[in-house]
Amino acid sequence: MIIKNVKVYQEDQTFKEGEICIRDGVFVGNADAQEGEEILDGEGCYAIPGMIDLHFHGCMGYDFCDGTKEAIREIARYEASIGVTAIAPATMTLPVPELEHILSVAAAYRKKTEAEKAAAYDEADLVGVNMEGPFISKAKKGAQDERNIIPCDAEIFRRFQRAADGLVSFIGIAPEEPGATTFVHEVKDEVNVSLAHTNSDYAHAMAAFEAGANHAVHLYNAMPPFSHRAPGVVGAVSDSEQVMAELICDGVHVDPAVVRATFKMLGADRMILISDSMRAAGMPDGQYTLGGLDVKVRGNHATLVSDGALAGSVTTLPDCMRIAVKQMGIPLETAVACATANPARSLGIYEQYGSITPGKHGNVVLLDEELRLKGVMKDGKKIR
Repeated sequence: MIIKNVKVYQEDQTFKEGEICIRDGVFVGNADAQEGEEILDGEGCYAIPGMIDLHFHGCMGYDFCDGTKEAIREIARYEASIGVTAIAPATMTLPVPELEHILSVAAAYRKKTEAEKAAAYDEADLVGVNMEGPFISKAKKGAQDERNIIPCDAEIFRRFQRAADGLVSFIGIAPEEPGATTFVHEVKDEVNVSLAHTNSDYAHAMAAFEAGANHAVHLYNAMPPFSHRAPGVVGAVSDSEQVMAELICDGVHVDPAVVRATFKMLGADRMILISDSMRAAGMPDGQYTLGGLDVKVRGNHATLVSDGALAGSVTTLPDCMRIAVKQMGIPLETAVACATANPARSLGIYEQYGSITPGKHGNVVLLDEELRLKGVMKDGKKIR
């Protein structure tokens, strides 16, 4: 496939008018068209790499924690159709045996025969799992079920990783809880340790980062506020240059002024756009569930029926990127990197995903001047 007449997103985070060539599912350098090769007119669109969502729960009525191949398949199909061509769904705080089952199903889903891979050309690649619990704080549980929160335990984590056949990319912890820093030391070489749903002060967060934690789950949400006398987790993230931070730019979870300030404070290279979407994404208003808890969805707000706490989002990653640019003042070139290259680097898959570079998966998203979706190519095959 050759895609002509597009503004191609470059590794240096600029756009350059040109064309894209994809053969045998991967990007190649510019080449003459071969006999019978599909040639697509991009009509002047922006051509960006396939997006990567490394923290979301579900969409279209399905949740990753449903624990079925059908749920993962339908989630992956919808995500690919909107331009998210690689995914690392998030688990909720559930009983340990249930989490093991969910992870084992994910591992089985990923093991496809060549025929199954060919048939699944329109599904986003499952590249990891982001475990948001169960080693979190009851004080900042958010939409997590506190009955299933347990202390950090390296052996339990390894049970998760064995069930997932190595698919767990992130494990979330509350660093103020007993044994958390020891846990980080024990597993830091086996998984990315993130700070998630935590009531930590600055000192405990810094201790975790100094021990080897390197990631922050949905910055500002489910953690103490950042203030001039109590910098908390946000201040510790700012002071820890190796730490990358997720941000939900749906216009609900974080104020636009705070989004802009955070980009200035951390620098764009450390920012990762996520959707944190739950099963209601792509669905009408109504009542749904998240982690076994009832959630009411109205417009772009998802809240627990029990106490009104925010319960994830119903906004997809492409829409979050569009909101970041159109409503929050983040440059398009920066927002694209935060939805493609940065999550790929955080997941350790940048050699295969995250840029339009020869040898990488031929995943391309075409956007018009208003950032509306005009086309999606997955491994060189047009799926939209």
